[in-house]
Amino acid sequence: MAAGGDIIDSSTHVGDVYQAASLPRPEDVDPPARVPPVLPLRTATFVGRDGKLAELDDALATPGGAVVQAVHGLGGVGKSALAAQWAYQHADAHDLTWWVTADSAAGVTAGLADLAGMLVPEMTRSAPAAVGQEERAAWARRWLATHTGWLVVLDNVTHPADVAELVTGAPGGRFLITSRLREGWYDLVPALIELDVLSASEAEELLARILTTGRPADLTGAAELCAELGHLPLAVKQAGAYMRQTHLSPTAYLGLLRTEPAVMYDRAARGADGERTIARIWRLTLDHLAADGSLAGDVLRVLAWWAPEGIPRGLLAPLGGPADLATALGDLSAYNMINLDADTIALHRLVQAVARTPDPRPVQDDGDPHRRPDDIDRARTEATDLLNQAIPTTVEDPAQWPTWQILAPHVTALAERTGPDTDTIAMARVLSGTGCFLLGQGALNRAITYFRRALAGRERMLGGDHRDTLESRSNLASAYQAAGDLGRAIPLFEAALTDCERTLDNDHPDVLMFRNNLALAYQVAGDLRRAVPLYRRILDDCERLLGPDHHRSLTYRNNLASGYEAAGDVGRAVRLYEVTLADRRRVLGDDHPDTLASRNNLASAYQAAGDLGRAIPLLEATLADCERVLGDDHPDTLGSRNNLAHAYVVAGDAGRAIPLLEATVADRARLLGDDHPGTLASRNNLAAAYAAASDPVRAVRLYKATLADRERVLGADHPHTLASRNNLAHAYAMAGNPGRALPLFQRVLADSERVLGAEHPTTETVRANLAAVRRMSGPGIPRPDR
Repeated sequence: MAAGGDIIDSSTHVGDVYQAASLPRPEDVDPPARVPPVLPLRTATFVGRDGKLAELDDALATPGGAVVQAVHGLGGVGKSALAAQWAYQHADAHDLTWWVTADSAAGVTAGLADLAGMLVPEMTRSAPAAVGQEERAAWARRWLATHTGWLVVLDNVTHPADVAELVTGAPGGRFLITSRLREGWYDLVPALIELDVLSASEAEELLARILTTGRPADLTGAAELCAELGHLPLAVKQAGAYMRQTHLSPTAYLGLLRTEPAVMYDRAARGADGERTIARIWRLTLDHLAADGSLAGDVLRVLAWWAPEGIPRGLLAPLGGPADLATALGDLSAYNMINLDADTIALHRLVQAVARTPDPRPVQDDGDPHRRPDDIDRARTEATDLLNQAIPTTVEDPAQWPTWQILAPHVTALAERTGPDTDTIAMARVLSGTGCFLLGQGALNRAITYFRRALAGRERMLGGDHRDTLESRSNLASAYQAAGDLGRAIPLFEAALTDCERTLDNDHPDVLMFRNNLALAYQVAGDLRRAVPLYRRILDDCERLLGPDHHRSLTYRNNLASGYEAAGDVGRAVRLYEVTLADRRRVLGDDHPDTLASRNNLASAYQAAGDLGRAIPLLEATLADCERVLGDDHPDTLGSRNNLAHAYVVAGDAGRAIPLLEATVADRARLLGDDHPGTLASRNNLAAAYAAASDPVRAVRLYKATLADRERVLGADHPHTLASRNNLAHAYAMAGNPGRALPLFQRVLADSERVLGAEHPTTETVRANLAAVRRMSGPGIPRPDR
């Protein structure tokens, strides 16, 4: 006798005997009448999915022959529920509806054996050992092959090979397959249906049904909780059942989820299936992949720290060899753990959340082997290091901006998902570099946040005197300055300079750079009595140390000229700008970006001196060269176009200014965003052009909109916001409405004196405008934004 298996022989047995030879032929057995569909218990909480049900209608309505359709998707997305719903809706259209748990070959065999037992009860009722499971399953296969009008649901297929013989051997009927696998079906299924998460409204409806059935419930925070759960049906059901049992509100549950994620991901309501929790639903998939030696688990833990969408595949390259990495990504994609295309990766936010949440239990105590704390810590470090290797080395080059724009969301996600206490040197560099990029893009609040954290990390890890720590201090001061918070910027610049002078030689180039940053802050604050002498000292030291033709000497000479211009010494500014431009042409060449910048600056000084005859031709020539050398979309080209347009306004040529400014506003919005300071500056200048064209209605409308946006983006006390408020008051005055202009000028003057000081140029401009309105005479042209 062979070991194992079911034995059929002709020996004498005590009790009832069933001979295999007496089995009826499958083709002679009709489906029993009035048998309800054999399906999981129909859920009362099924919501939505109308579109997918319609897709199944179309796919399974094909006439003639067997029809096979597969639904694939992430574990917990509701594939089984969709299949059961469709099967119940169409039960009357089928002579027999049968459900098979097909997660293994043994499961398929067992489900078919049960089908045979239902069709011929004697197979199991009389003597179960007489007709073994394999024989019953084979009989059921023959029955399906000789009948039509049936529906068999093969639920949760793990390996297509487990059902291949079954679905290809039945010439009639319908198979509906559910699986986490998106790959491996091309020989069996003509087209797959992919099931995604619920919509936001559907997820909220599902949660409400669970909580409010038969009793009232507090639904406060339902939308926020469903969003946190990524609208995954399993997660919403798990949370809803637990809330119903414990009488927690969605807000309270969300609080627990954020403070104790490891516990809540694994916590099911009493009586629920403990294996169908968020923490466990994807464990089996990773078990399968780990058994094959795949890098999938390591890759998934790294992906968990970044943004859920738009992850560049190349970011992962250092993790492993190209073939091993491609295999790991392919494995995760095959099981719907990620979505993969040729360039990018995306995954569900809840998959990420679980993958980066350590399971505190040891593996021997049923802890998740894919969420060991040490592995998750290592993945966080790897995610940081990979970003550190990928970020560009400069933020000034617009050619690198697309890379920054791709990586910035992943830096944001990593920063949100980690605490400052876990920051490494690499994380501080990532935050510092990204902060510099965001500062240049006008995202001031985020830049400040990143600079603060980078500074704290470098002070902790490197000490207060390290070069990188001093750089972080200066970066944070620059961000405060850009945000108009000079009360914080200047003391921080001063402290950074003091520390730099103490730790480095006074003639060190970095000391000169820190002094230059402080001088610029003094200039922005209107403190020209401190700014201009400091600029002179910096230039003298740089020319002595590096020579008059060094690029830093040329930069510091340009800055001194800017200080003269801001101080109202336009004659000296023009002469120094002319010298700087000549030197840059000689040293750098006519087409160097710094040379083009010098030409713009010189033209601005000509305009400030009232010499539009020289300013406008120089601006026109500079714009043409910027477009030729840098391209139409380069930020310096857009700035040059903005400056030329404003010069036209000053010259009274609104006809040329308006179309140029309208194009500049559109281009800056397209390239930099609606809220970028450069875009807002061009909108301010466009409003001035409308006013110069005697169109006060459009001018007031645009000034008001720009003011509102600057208050929202920059804050009520930012110097640019104060300028916008002044310009709006000016527009009211030009429109003949001094009643609205006067109180607004009074408010702006008070704010300017408080924020900028009584002697700041902006404050003096506002004071003069207020006096003009009081005298009921026409105010001058408002100060432009550059």
